[in-house]
Amino acid sequence: MNKKIKVGILGATGMVGQNYLKLLANHPWFDVVYLAASPNSAGKKYVSAVAGRWHMDAEIPDAYRNLVVEDASNVAKAVGKCSLIFSAVELDKQSIIKLEEEYAAKGFAVVSNNSAHRATDYVPLIIPEINHSHLDIIPRQRKQRGWQDGLLIVKPNCSIQSYMLPIYALIAAGYPISHMIVSTMQAVSGAGYPGEASIDLIDNVLPTLEGEEKKSEIEPAKILGKVAGDKIVSDDSIKISAHCSRVPVTDGHIACCSLKFATKKPSPEEAIKIWRSFSSLPQELKLPTAPVPPIIYRDEPDRPQPRKDRDAGNGMAVTVGRARPCNVFDLRFVGLHHNTNRGAAGGAILAAELLVAKEYIK
Repeated sequence: MNKKIKVGILGATGMVGQNYLKLLANHPWFDVVYLAASPNSAGKKYVSAVAGRWHMDAEIPDAYRNLVVEDASNVAKAVGKCSLIFSAVELDKQSIIKLEEEYAAKGFAVVSNNSAHRATDYVPLIIPEINHSHLDIIPRQRKQRGWQDGLLIVKPNCSIQSYMLPIYALIAAGYPISHMIVSTMQAVSGAGYPGEASIDLIDNVLPTLEGEEKKSEIEPAKILGKVAGDKIVSDDSIKISAHCSRVPVTDGHIACCSLKFATKKPSPEEAIKIWRSFSSLPQELKLPTAPVPPIIYRDEPDRPQPRKDRDAGNGMAVTVGRARPCNVFDLRFVGLHHNTNRGAAGGAILAAELLVAKEYIK
């Protein structure tokens, strides 16, 4: 690109916002010029706003230390400063819905990490390798909402990323799935900061995570759905039963999956071949954040593991292993991804790159 796109981050002082700054520090397409957070942080230099609560494993990038943080609720402050907004604000659902639509109405391309708009039928829920065609709804979204240049897309729940690419690759290869049982073991960073109390997780596993199982069972249907007129219609053909637990791991969500196929079924060897050969539009376009390959299959019987595999593909690849026959269904496997990269800020950055490549952001 001849000129970088100016970027703003809402919720810049939180963990997801901090990770955005870490990942965008040397991005070839995007230049972060605007930071916003709660009124408590507004008016402070960024380095002061996060004093004592910078949680990344690298220092605050020099380019952002002295940026003055604005009030995220003051949309007018961002006008004229940037055209792309990454939203990671921590508010109640209705406040997030209202605020993100206000930014879109002012002409911003809004890419959200929040769950508030995931069920909204005119808002794409994007995993770029799977449902990039859902961006085709944007012209109708703009017309319906009266947004001239603005738009709104969201990224899915972090817990589903470990298995959505592997199951989509099988579906795309001609093996439709009818039923799936998935058990996720989710890292503590998925709860944000401070998350669960350490006394609850040391020498322990929490077997219930509020809202996670419902999201894991519902969001895949929208991702696998189709654009129909002014809305996205979900594909409910896969019946999913999810169990979600929090485990004492810093980063890296694991999913143990058992699949029943609707018609013909692949052998484990055929599934592995499909995963190893899978590629999609982000890889074809050579988007800066797109992992090559997007799915990595490990032959070792004790892989994937969070410490060894979460950073594969710069934290953007999904690592799969232990493909074998299932005694109840047809096929079972284990998937893993980096929940704060692929599952959060990195996944949203990749979606924004796709928006640029498809000329929805200029």
